[in-house]
This record gives sequence, structure tokens and C-alpha cells, in this order.
Amino acid sequence: MNADELRATQAPLKAQYRDTPEAARITLRAEGRLGEGVTCSIETGKALMTAGLHPATGGSGLAACSGDMLLEALVACAGVTLNAVATALGIALRDATLRAEGDLDFRGTLGLDKEAPVGFSAIRLNITLDTDAPQDQIDTLLRLTERYCVVFQTLARPPALSVTQQTAT
Repeated sequence: MNADELRATQAPLKAQYRDTPEAARITLRAEGRLGEGVTCSIETGKALMTAGLHPATGGSGLAACSGDMLLEALVACAGVTLNAVATALGIALRDATLRAEGDLDFRGTLGLDKEAPVGFSAIRLNITLDTDAPQDQIDTLLRLTERYCVVFQTLARPPALSVTQQTAT
């Protein structure tokens, strides 16, 4: 897809969202069901994935770890956003590699230390570009990728979270 094709694809959506802002507000959903052992099966829309405990908390390593999935979601979203922004700006990328790393202290999630955080204490996203673009264009590309990456922005500015419970009938 080139810049003109991307603009043509997005133009009617942008027009619709300008004219009818509520049409841009969409609720995404994910669903899971408890599986064998200490796992949860998640329907991704493309495949069924089984998530389980990380080996550092007693998992076998055969099931996907939700922490890894969070980092994978960041890499996927940033990669798609980077590609779209580069296309829109006409920046030719021969290749790009994205890597996310996150620091966890499993004493927190195992309840061993109340001072140890449950969850990531730091996440780093590294992007390696193969391009002849000048540095000012690369800087713009990275700034806009960060700005428009949904997962990055969600992690940077966490939304209000809640948990509700229902009883199966």
C-alpha cells in the first residue's frame, strides 16, 4: 500500500468520524475461558490461544504468558503504526525490527513481598530501522508512531479499570 492508497482508504472513515464523532467510538472485546490446569483459553478472532503461568511462577512454559502477550501487543501495534505512518509520510523503510522488554519482579505477583510491584516496573520499546531517510524524518516517524500507537498510549496513560462479577446460571 502506498501513501495515496492509504489516504484513499482512510478518507471516508475520517470524514465519517468528523461528521459523526460517536461512530468513531468502538468497544473492542476479548473473551477467555478457564482451561486445563492453570490456563485460560483466549479467542483472538484469528486463532485460539492458551495463556498460562510464566515459568517464574510455576508454569510449564508451554502456554503463552500474559506478560509476553502484553509486550507482543505493544510490538504489533507499534509495528503497524510505524508502517502506516511511514507510508503516509512517504518514508521508504527497507526493514524495521521492533523489540519490547519489560521488567518484572515476580515476588510481587507471588505475594512474597508487599513492596514488590505486581506488574511491569518498566517497559522499553526499541525500534531498529533500515532506511535512507534523514534523521529529521526518522524523528518525526518515531514521534508520530508513539503518538498514534494505541497500545503504547494506553500503557503510557492508563485508562480507568474495573472488574465486575456475574454468577453463571
